[in-house]
Amino acid sequence: MTVRTTTPGLPDLSSQDPHWWRQAVIYQIYPRSFADADGDGLGDLRGITQRLTHLAALGVDALWLSPFYPSELADGGYDVEDYRDVDPRLGTLDDFGALVAEAHRLGLKVIVDLVPNHTSHRHVWFQEALNAGPGSAARDRYVFRDGRGPSGELPPTDWQSVFGGSAWQRVPDGQWYLHLFTPEQPDLNWENEQVRADFRTTLKFWSDRGVDGFRIDVAHALAKDLSEPLRDLGSPERSREAALTEFEPGTHPFYDRDEVHEIYRDWRKIMDAYTPPRMAVAEAWVPGARRALYARPDELGQAFNFEYLQARWDAGELRRVITGSLAEASAAGASATWVLSNHDVVRHTSRLMLPPGTDDNAWLLSGGHAPAVDEAAGLRRARAATLLMLALPGSAYVYQGEELGLPEVADLPTEVLQDPIWEQTGHVRKGRDGCRVPLPWTTTGPSYGFGPGGSWLPQPPAFAEYAVEAQDGVPGSTLELYRTALRLRRKLLDGETLTWAQDAPPGVLQFDRSDRWRCVANLTGAAVSLPAGEVLVTSAPLEDGRLGPDTTAWLAR
Repeated sequence: MTVRTTTPGLPDLSSQDPHWWRQAVIYQIYPRSFADADGDGLGDLRGITQRLTHLAALGVDALWLSPFYPSELADGGYDVEDYRDVDPRLGTLDDFGALVAEAHRLGLKVIVDLVPNHTSHRHVWFQEALNAGPGSAARDRYVFRDGRGPSGELPPTDWQSVFGGSAWQRVPDGQWYLHLFTPEQPDLNWENEQVRADFRTTLKFWSDRGVDGFRIDVAHALAKDLSEPLRDLGSPERSREAALTEFEPGTHPFYDRDEVHEIYRDWRKIMDAYTPPRMAVAEAWVPGARRALYARPDELGQAFNFEYLQARWDAGELRRVITGSLAEASAAGASATWVLSNHDVVRHTSRLMLPPGTDDNAWLLSGGHAPAVDEAAGLRRARAATLLMLALPGSAYVYQGEELGLPEVADLPTEVLQDPIWEQTGHVRKGRDGCRVPLPWTTTGPSYGFGPGGSWLPQPPAFAEYAVEAQDGVPGSTLELYRTALRLRRKLLDGETLTWAQDAPPGVLQFDRSDRWRCVANLTGAAVSLPAGEVLVTSAPLEDGRLGPDTTAWLAR
């Protein structure tokens, strides 16, 4: 196995450095949409392995695989039937082993998605629970309750599913089970020791197969207050965020409870038993101060920074979020994380161009026409946002296709939608399919190089101009911008802090990263002068030596 060489004074991102993840760039792969080796229209593990040289050339440090486990695809793979196997449509455990071996040969780490809040309704445990009946040990692995009303015909509480409707589903014998997501995703009971033991086994299973870390799905929802009587929230229409803020921290019935942290402290002992220790990152949709708890060194170590993802393209707001995020991460002993796009949100090439206050779902329902988004302007802003993000101290998470500048495919016909949100909300919310359309690798072919056949979601003809083939080696292309920035970033990494410039013009973000380099991002509508220094890279060409609107530059000091 070859290991990436390092430069004196820079972080060692080799397989032996236990802290490689603190300032890594991690590339998220949605397996069904990355590359298809067998031509069935669905991405697979062999397709990923064949395209790993793209990631190595891009300059990322690790890849994160969204779920590839056996699944009905009721929720895009997050309804897991077997946590220790590969979906036959995506490959085999041998294919997974080959992927890890090739990634490590190229100097890339591998992170896998773990989905501990719920299983698929096809999971052997849930089938046992249905057959065993009320009061059984099998049902205790999940959250079954009798209903309310004279005949138990009403759900046990007013809790609502994230995807719409009641979070309770009735079974033929009259009991109800909890599903915070789709009915095909019954929630596990984390008070049950069998559940805890099984996930310890799963952590060891994949760690023994060479994975370098875990992304923990819905990390804030495992612990629940299941004491009787179960508590209503009082208003089913309240959003998740509103419901959290209306409870004392750590006391919500099923989100961000204090008890969840003992689970992750237990996991950390397992992950630390490996050399180097396995890293982990939490998906925890909770306020920043609470999110930092999941990132403590004796727990998961990192947590996704959703405030940054949700921030508007506004200098004041971004500065507040960046400053707060760095402070919270530092207080927890963690490194900060930054992300602009993922498999659950509108791609930032499109999202950052939506006027303040625009409802993303309404925009998707309009097919991306109300309001219309100027794709060229969106790409310019997205490139500036990317260069800003990559300059920040901490780990950057990059979603597949953003290195190509892909926009959201907002005009997918409703008859091709796969996301359960569309049906579960009664066609009120369009869902997340628009950011999951398979990648274009070539400018021609039945699926633009995604595979020898078609693709499970239709790709728009405009994808040809975004293809890897169309951008590879082309000066000024988005792909080459990412490659340049990531190459420079590795050379420039020094410390995990920044210093804001006190004399930056309004609407301009300027900060120094040590005494070696600085970042300047112009979020205004007019060109501005650059401070002194050698220009290393810009997200758009300078305008008579000045930094144009929606443009970011890195300078050597």
